[in-house]
Order: sequence, then C-alpha cells, then structure tokens
Amino acid sequence: MMFTGEYNHTVDIKGRLTFPAKFRESLGEKFVVTKGLDGCLFVFDENEWAALTEKLAALPMTDKGARQFTRFFLAGAADAEVDKQGRILLPQNLRQFAAIEKDVVLIGVGKRAEIWSKERYDGAVDYEDMEEFAQSLTSYGIL
Repeated sequence: MMFTGEYNHTVDIKGRLTFPAKFRESLGEKFVVTKGLDGCLFVFDENEWAALTEKLAALPMTDKGARQFTRFFLAGAADAEVDKQGRILLPQNLRQFAAIEKDVVLIGVGKRAEIWSKERYDGAVDYEDMEEFAQSLTSYGIL
C-alpha cells in the first residue's frame, strides 16, 4: 500500500473532514490520526500504526528523548472511522496542534498520509532546494 497525491478539502464547523476516496480504500474502516512532524498530522492504517508502536515500545525507557518522542506520538493519537459521507472527525486537540481551522491539504507520502492546514502547508513545504537534496540521497542508495 502506498499513499500518493495531494488533495484540498475543508473541515466543517463540527471538525469533520472528507477523506479522499483513494486514501479511504487504502486505510480501511479504522485507522489512526496523530500528531506529526513539521506541524502536520500523520495518518496510519492499523498495520503501519502497529508496526510504529512496536518500534516505539522497543526504545529504552532510560532515554529521555525516546520517552518524549513516544509521548508525542502516542498521547495525541486518535482512532478514526469514516462515516457514510466519507468524513472523519478530527479531535479538537489535533486540529489545534496542526493549526487546522478550515482549509486543509491531504497528501500521500508513502506508508502514511499527512493532513496539513493549507496555510501551514503553503508556508512550510519548500521544493526549491530539491535538486540539492536529491544529490544527498545517493548516500541512501536512492538516486
């Protein structure tokens, strides 16, 4: 399963967000939305979420950074289900974290999807330096 694409949607006054049909097919009936990095929300299907939580559980409890990182992802996590209209309810704490008020951008980034406030996405995602960054990917064996 691979999430790809970029979709613009809005959150209604009750905090509901319509999910793209393409994402709904990959996510299944239940999935997890949690705080993400860079000020967005991460969306994982149940299998990817289970794999991530297993890795987080394996981190040493004696490492302060590991404890904080685990809290960051797990404390904010919310189970999500799609209603008959193809919407999910985004909890208030997650909307506040991601500065989501109305306009959002949903993007697929491989094994997860991300939910961004439109304003934050337009200001945070900069593709101008991609050629320079692409050169550094050779060390990972990607390009």
